[in-house]
Parts: sequence; C-alpha cells; structure tokens
Amino acid sequence: MSDRTTRRRPTAVVIGASAAGLLAASALTEQADVLIIDRDTLPEGPETRRGVPQAHHAHLVWSGGVDAFNNLLPGVVDDVVTRGGRLVHIMGDMVSRAPNEVWFRRFTSTDHCNLVCSRALLDAALRDRVLADHNITLLQNTTAIRLKGTAEGVTGLRIRKDDQEKTLTADLVVDASGRGSHTPQWLQDLGLPKVTEREVNAGVAYATRIYEAPPVVKDSFPLVNVQANPAKSPGQGGIILPIENGRWIVTLSGTRGGEPTGDPDDFLDFALSLGDPVIGDLLKNARPISDVVTTRSTANRRRYYEKVNPWPDGFIVVGDAIAGYNPVYGHGLTVAAQCAVAIRKVLRSHPVTAHGSAQHLQKAAARPVSAAWDLAVGQDAFYPGSTDTPPTRAQRLLARYVDRCVETGARNPRALGALLDVMSLRRPPTRLLSTDMLWPMLVGRKKQQLNAPPLRADEWQSARRRVSE
Repeated sequence: MSDRTTRRRPTAVVIGASAAGLLAASALTEQADVLIIDRDTLPEGPETRRGVPQAHHAHLVWSGGVDAFNNLLPGVVDDVVTRGGRLVHIMGDMVSRAPNEVWFRRFTSTDHCNLVCSRALLDAALRDRVLADHNITLLQNTTAIRLKGTAEGVTGLRIRKDDQEKTLTADLVVDASGRGSHTPQWLQDLGLPKVTEREVNAGVAYATRIYEAPPVVKDSFPLVNVQANPAKSPGQGGIILPIENGRWIVTLSGTRGGEPTGDPDDFLDFALSLGDPVIGDLLKNARPISDVVTTRSTANRRRYYEKVNPWPDGFIVVGDAIAGYNPVYGHGLTVAAQCAVAIRKVLRSHPVTAHGSAQHLQKAAARPVSAAWDLAVGQDAFYPGSTDTPPTRAQRLLARYVDRCVETGARNPRALGALLDVMSLRRPPTRLLSTDMLWPMLVGRKKQQLNAPPLRADEWQSARRRVSE
C-alpha cells in the first residue's frame, strides 16, 4: 500500500496567501496539515502588497460570499465590521444605475447585505483568522517553480527560497496563485494535454483614487454605482465605495477608446462625463488623499480544468487561477469563498488521499466559477472586439430578457430579490424564471422608472459640505 493511502494526517501545500489561498487552506484543515507558501513578505496589518495589485481598486463581497465566509469562518465577517467594514443593505444603502441605464429604487425589503471595506482590511482579517489555526503554517518569500509527479498524480512542489531550490512533498497541492498561474504549462510538463481556455476582453481600463469623505457622511453614506452600458461604446462607469476610516475608494472604468487615465487632473472630469454625473458631483467637495492607480488587467479569462480527464491525483486549482473576471462585477472574492466551501464539502465524503478525490474537488470548485463567468461574459461579450465569437441569437435574446429582469427589479422589491439572488451567486440563473420575477414582470403593479439617482435630500446636503468645514 502506498504512502499516499496510509499516512494518518495528510499534508497539503497551498500556493498563494491571498484570499483564495487562505480560504482554501481553512477548508483543508479538517483533514490535512497545511503549508501556505507566498512569494511576498506579508504585511502585519491592513496594507496593500505587491502580490495583490488589484487591492488598490474597489472591492466588495456579495451576499452569497458573505454566506460562504460565515459558513467557512464563523465570525470573520463580524471581525471585519468591528475593524471598520460595513454590511451594506442592497439596495437600501446603495444608489445604483444598471447597465441598461435604469436607476434602482432603494428597497429595504430584501435580505441581501454586501460586505464593504478595503481589500487590505479584508485580507488582514482573513490572515489573522486563518493563520491562527495550529494546523496551518506560512512560508513567505517563496516561489513555486513546478509540480513534482506524473500525469497520473502530483506528489509535491518544487520551490525556491533564498536562492535555493527544494522539493516539498504533499498529498495535495493547491494552486491559488491568481491570474498569473503557471498551471497550464505545469500540466503540459507532466504530459497532460493543453487546457482549454477562453477569453472575453472588453478592453476595460480602471483608474482608482482614494478620497477623504465629507465629515458628516463618513459612516453612513450609500454606495454609488454607475454601471457601463454594453449597448454603447465606449462603455464607461464608476463607483464610490465608502470604506473604513472615513474614506471613499472611487474607481472609474472605460472600454476601448474611452479609458480613464492616471492623470489626477483628469479624474474628476471623467467622473462628471459619465452617463450620469452623480459621482463627479459628489467628488467636488471630497478631498483626494492618494494618487491615481490604473490597471488594464481586466479580461475575463477562464481555464476549463474540470474538463481535463483524467485529472491527476494530488492537485487542484482554485479562485482566479481557474477564472478571472472583469472586476466591475465584484464576484472574485465571492467565488473564492464558495470554492472553499465546495472543497470542504467534497472532502467530508472523499478523503484527500483517495484516488479520484482531486478530480471531484476540481469539478466542485468549477461550479461557482461557472455561475460568475456566465454573468460576466453575458455583459462583456457585447463590447466590440471583446471576443472572436460574437454573441449568438440565443445569447442576445437572453440578454434582452435579463434587461427586462433588471427593469422589473428596479421598481419591484419581489423581483429585485430574485435578481439579487442571482447576482449575488446565492441562487442559479433559473431563479429569474420564478414567479417572483415573472409575475411582477407580466402583470404586477408597475411603478414609474426613476430618471435620476435616488439620493435623499439630506445625503446630497451632507455630501456638499466641504471637508474643511
């Protein structure tokens, strides 16, 4: 009998100490001792780091992700809130214009609350909780080089630390290294076929700046979101995300031909030029406290590892290493948490060391990825030049139906609940065919659509007070 099947306490190596890696490590500890490796020196507190460049931009955790966080790490959401994060009621605490330019009414009857804070704070809270587990060890300043093993099974990982190479043996290696994952090449090096990949790239560029919020609104101001319209090119949008310490993260976006720049002098003008100038109007009296940070690494890119058959024992891929999404949809963190929950569920019936367990794990990790992927590319595929395979007639019909769902949800709380169930990744897209959506859409009472952002008079008044007042 092999060592893989006889060892009493299996070992796992997780590549990457960002959110996906930390969550996956936590899911594994019921069965294994876990070593997390990361190429950075991790900060002690809520600070951004080189290995998570996207941390500068706006992040949120949808309610489906909040559920998964609480399932996996009970109390961690409360930890974030205690440290300055917010649980924001959607849509009661949000002013949002949908891609079809419909403004949502601020209903408070749904049970959807999104977790809002800086990415640095969220990562710090996760590190503090996960690394406190005595079954988890962290190895910093360490680079993963290649897998060890064969096409039938991975037995460890070759690493480099302090200019020296060594091999870590493990019953399971987990790639949580993000968009820059080397797994496609690593699998080919083991003799496996090339993994099928797909990219849908709307050519979105992002520019983010942090502002000090006007003092009266620091702890209570709603999120303000103007989404880009795929029917118009270039598509431009933006979001004000109130975060801890009385700050606003403001992220602006634009597709090819309409990208925001890194010039601080252009930032406010770009915000004012959006389809609705509400974000720019609100920034006029807020004080910028950072430079402008830009990125173009926004393509939707998916690798279909769940279709590789046979899949090698002892290896899985999670999070952005499977699929990365246009950040405007805010699904990356939710998917990472749901992947971890799915992994833990599989491991409760398929031991780490059992033949075929890794393939079960990989298929389970792909399910939340698929849901988020369909939502993202269902929008981005309509931008010119985003894909070599334009939307089919069926996809166009589906997009029109989703627009109808958005229009209905914008003015009916029952339909809004169904729409948010799907957008938050709590429920599958078939939820949009439920009576909660169809009844209001077809025969329900129809309120007039809003033609302006539903900010209250007191919110406008407080936001117009200058920081120096």
